Amino acid sequence: MPTPPEVQLYTDGGCSGNPGPGGWAYVLRHPASGKEVEGSGGEPETTNNRMELMAVIRGLEQLKRPTHVELLTDSVYVGKGLSEWMPKWKAAGWKRKEKGRPAEIKNEDLWRKLDTLAQQHFITYTRVAGHSGHTENDRCDELAVAAYQKYLGRAR
Repeated sequence: MPTPPEVQLYTDGGCSGNPGPGGWAYVLRHPASGKEVEGSGGEPETTNNRMELMAVIRGLEQLKRPTHVELLTDSVYVGKGLSEWMPKWKAAGWKRKEKGRPAEIKNEDLWRKLDTLAQQHFITYTRVAGHSGHTENDRCDELAVAAYQKYLGRAR
């Protein structure tokens, strides 16, 4: 029988334009106590995928000890990256195959940060449908959008 998660980490990230001003957010919940922590941030020029990764990284950084985490995200990029792609990239020296040749990994800096954090915890990935009335995902989306609002309208 699988161990129930100690914490649930809900995440979302996005941009106004891609690339463009972006925001990330997380809700970290401890189901046993009901305690929740929220966090968010933004960047003036970034991509959706970078913001999705930042949300997970910032959420995991809040954990002070090895923890069983259920990661709930609408990002297939993050989910597949953690569960399928990253083990292959690491085995290939942090390279991926493109047309049969080794190629650089996009957002490698963030994937490496996420890998370091993931090694400290036991993470299970659960995909949630984005913009579907999922309370925590909608809250993360709201926080992420608010985080990049301050960058809108600036000359680039």
